[in-house]
Amino acid sequence: MDPAAQDGNGNGAPEDLPPPPPVPPNVTPTKVVEETKKVLRVPMARRGLGTKGNKVPILTNHFKVNVTNVEGQFFHYSVALFYEDGRPVDGKGVGRKVLDRVRDTYDSELGGKEFAYDGEKSLFTVGSLPRNKLEFTVVLEDNTSSRNNGNTSPGRTSPNDSDRKRLRRQFHSKTFKVEISFAAKIPMQAIALALRGQENENSMEALRVLDIILRQNAAKQGCLLVRQSFFHNDPKNFTEVGGGILGCRGFHSSFRATQSGLSLNIDVSTTMIIQPGPVVDFLIANQNVRDPFSVDWAKAKRTLKNLRVSTSPTNQEYKITGLSEKSCKEQLFTLKQRGKDSSEAETTEVTVYDYFVNNRNIDLRYSGDLPCINVGKPKRPTYFPIELCNLVSLQRYTKALSTFQRSSLVEKSRQKPQERMSVLSNALKINNYDAEPMLRACGVSINNSFTQVEGRVLQPPKLKVGNGDDLFCRNGRWNFNNKRFVNSCKIERWAVVNFSAPRVDVPGLVRDLTRVAETKGLTVEEPFDIFNENQQFRRAPALVRVEKMFEEVQSKLPGPPKFLLCLLPERKNCDIYGPWKRKNLSDFGVVTQCLAPGRVNDQYLTNLMLKINAKLGGLNSMLAGEISPSIPVVSKLPTLIMGMDVSHGSPGQSDIPSIAAVVSSRQWPSISRYRACVRTQSPKVEMIDNLYKPVSDTEDDGIVRELLVDFYVSSGKRKPDQIIIFRDGVSESQFNQVLNIELTQIMEACKNLDEKWNPKFVVIVAQKNHHTKFFQPNSPDNVPPGTIIDNKVCHPRNNDFYLCAHAGMIVSLS
Repeated sequence: MDPAAQDGNGNGAPEDLPPPPPVPPNVTPTKVVEETKKVLRVPMARRGLGTKGNKVPILTNHFKVNVTNVEGQFFHYSVALFYEDGRPVDGKGVGRKVLDRVRDTYDSELGGKEFAYDGEKSLFTVGSLPRNKLEFTVVLEDNTSSRNNGNTSPGRTSPNDSDRKRLRRQFHSKTFKVEISFAAKIPMQAIALALRGQENENSMEALRVLDIILRQNAAKQGCLLVRQSFFHNDPKNFTEVGGGILGCRGFHSSFRATQSGLSLNIDVSTTMIIQPGPVVDFLIANQNVRDPFSVDWAKAKRTLKNLRVSTSPTNQEYKITGLSEKSCKEQLFTLKQRGKDSSEAETTEVTVYDYFVNNRNIDLRYSGDLPCINVGKPKRPTYFPIELCNLVSLQRYTKALSTFQRSSLVEKSRQKPQERMSVLSNALKINNYDAEPMLRACGVSINNSFTQVEGRVLQPPKLKVGNGDDLFCRNGRWNFNNKRFVNSCKIERWAVVNFSAPRVDVPGLVRDLTRVAETKGLTVEEPFDIFNENQQFRRAPALVRVEKMFEEVQSKLPGPPKFLLCLLPERKNCDIYGPWKRKNLSDFGVVTQCLAPGRVNDQYLTNLMLKINAKLGGLNSMLAGEISPSIPVVSKLPTLIMGMDVSHGSPGQSDIPSIAAVVSSRQWPSISRYRACVRTQSPKVEMIDNLYKPVSDTEDDGIVRELLVDFYVSSGKRKPDQIIIFRDGVSESQFNQVLNIELTQIMEACKNLDEKWNPKFVVIVAQKNHHTKFFQPNSPDNVPPGTIIDNKVCHPRNNDFYLCAHAGMIVSLS
């Protein structure tokens, strides 16, 4: 009925509504309270640029991007892939091959449109396709890899006639059905909004489309794609780090919205890959053995599972599913052959070795007594002699690196600033993005010059040490030679454990350490004893060596020690370090300091004493502003400073709990003393979920309450009026979670202590793993320590900045 229509009496009044139903006598009506919409916190906007410091010109690895087709539109299409029988395709990697075949086969049906495909379920075009829904059928026939290393069997360069027949007979081409359906429009004008700091869903999606175009460009070149980092199959980019693992150098490339407009950020990137080539060579390197007959095959089976191999001489590619239970000369399988006098197939039992030697005429030199590689299914195995299998290149290694591998990677990945600039310039030229059809359709052009920004070099903070002396900074470093600590501790009830070689003069080392410690103001008692490792355990596993040493210490000491000095056998990559630290700190709560007695001098011992004094509760230095006190903002009102981070298990360890750690300042107005609180939480969860943990209406068992109470007690019973939170380890996409989940928990913890208490908060996110690098123009040196950049390449809205806080000895700074 038209609400404006008059009723039957013609008086224009609306019809009477029926009366509400009667309320039962035993029911009390409740008033409906409208939910107030929760206001989400967002990062604060930039109020202006900083002015302090000496201004210096700086170059950065951002390249200016111009977009002319701002009135155009991206069209987003959903992609669904099916096998011929209607089953959905769920395997990774096949999507790009299928869509490439669609592009080649159905160009006219696509209206000649270029598209950007993300490799999964999204496809983007500039302008629309001819229809909102398109269906295609394609056949994939090629199953060889574009990343293989081209190895063939000895003496052969191509498949022989029997191999070709076998290929035709064995290989099954696959038919795929492809459905492309319209999903949404994304105006390119959204990019302009992002540049003005007015980010919305469209602007983020438009930048994502541009990044997908970069990924597709790299995929066409046969690159390994790791998010926005791309790695070419070029041995010049590989570097050995040990254990059959290679560091593969590539580059990161992504579009960024900045204060000066759209820019392309290109940086050097490194990922870990499996050593390509013969499987046997990889296993020998991986297990550090002399020959294939010394390989632990149970371990090899776990290592090789799901890796891809190409087989000689056909260069066919397969995924490894396991190893044979018997050796190549003993492993039988059923061979079907046509009889000479009959068309019916005859079956015979034959060993893998005899089949390849006699039927395929392939000479096997060493794999007869080794297991075979299985590339089949559990109930239908397919075996190849191991010497005919070569690991395909660019297969990522995602497990945790050993200490030695990490050290080797860092050593070999170092680049001087000018070298890195040259590599980045070459990367831009090689990729030739200006010729990329999709970028040209967007009207995108990229300047090939590094963006110049204005940096400011801040003065280093002034430190105070013992006796009120000043400690001055030189080239980003502070040296404690001839200086005493502010508060020196006492080293008592301690002992020395020696895992190192017996040639080390341990008593002389203890005397030197005592002498240096006393110059810093520490009091050092005589150690209870020096425990030298029993020689019979020197070749035992690290865990056993640590257990045996700890048993000896416990048996001879009259009580638990306060401090243990540990001498390690190697300066770097010592496998004792981790188990020793875990045993002392986690199991017994004993403070320990490790050192490798190589080139030990007074400077080394001074640096060692900095760590020992801090671990035992001493204070090495203070900011000069703490003593006055004259630190801006912090010294005026009681201020709590917190640092928060979450560490996760190594890659592949999905069941290891994550560890949340929060440290907070105490004894205001000092900001140099901190208390730590550590909790475990669900694996791989970045948001800290124990900041506020109510166990009843009045009790809170969370991290923040513990730290607030400690601040209150240690700061003269004063509650903080200001709380500064430093949050590490979160990405830009998680900023809002930090502000609306973690900060809310912290506020609730404060309210739980005092409902009327309303401290002010500021959250500062520290990000290290970004790809913006800075260089001094016409200089081989890194940018000076204390360089800050807050213009041109920063976020167009958020109040962010880049700070090179330390002296960079070798690599360019980020």
